[in-house]
Amino acid sequence: MRDVEIRGDMVRLGQLLKLSGAVDSGGEAKAALQEGLVTVNGEPEERRGRQLRDGDVVAFQDEVLRIVAAN
Repeated sequence: MRDVEIRGDMVRLGQLLKLSGAVDSGGEAKAALQEGLVTVNGEPEERRGRQLRDGDVVAFQDEVLRIVAAN
């Protein structure tokens, strides 16, 4: 599991996938989500705009990312 630090209260799922380097573009993020390859807190997620907050866990392929709010 890798921690991804965010500024503010939340980050959208598509932004997180790009920020973490899991995908290279928004189009790649959209395709991965539509194909059902991404889970949030263990549940499949297809919405790029899903809001993620401190403690949420995103899994995509071999990556497991935990959201950590910057202090």
